[in-house]
Amino acid sequence: MLQDALGDVVFAQLPDVGTVIGSKDECGALESVKAASELFSPVSGKVVEKNSAVEESPGLINQSCYDKGWLFKLELADASELEKLMDEKTYEDFCKTDAH
Repeated sequence: MLQDALGDVVFAQLPDVGTVIGSKDECGALESVKAASELFSPVSGKVVEKNSAVEESPGLINQSCYDKGWLFKLELADASELEKLMDEKTYEDFCKTDAH
């Protein structure tokens, strides 16, 4: 998983509410003690909410990624893009390969 590869996240930059993002567009950045990584959106849409708490306390990503460490919410522009996404199991398997 990304958080395992990065280690402890020390900086998070997220898109502002109202920002329109295209599929595969760069939409933010995370930095850790190990590396820096840009964030790319897997789908297109408009940012309707961002988790400002993560920008203030980036460690939330490591501590509680599914609860308090979420990044931002999008209003989808094209729901059919969801069909191309991996589910959690497929993503975990992908992360174990050399393809990522």
